[in-house]
Amino acid sequence: MPTDSHTNFVPNAKLKVVYLGPVAPHWDVLGINGERDVVEDFRQRINARLLLLPPHDPQFKRNRERIIRDAEREGIVIEWDLGVVDDDYDV
Repeated sequence: MPTDSHTNFVPNAKLKVVYLGPVAPHWDVLGINGERDVVEDFRQRINARLLLLPPHDPQFKRNRERIIRDAEREGIVIEWDLGVVDDDYDV
């Protein structure tokens, strides 16, 4: 979410998306802070977009960009932990 020097941005929630590895489910979404309902609703949306997509799948990049835009629009901070990713992955 865009901010300027005169406004302090207070996120509605903060989540961490962690790549678990090559065996599905590939992702875990951890709620770091924020209202439980906000975290759970966004976690479900992330899982719907990523659950069966490894980071090297071409659809992953598109879905990740959608998640980032949705998070910005809703004032949610997303942290990505892709682990050790091969240079062949386009993330």
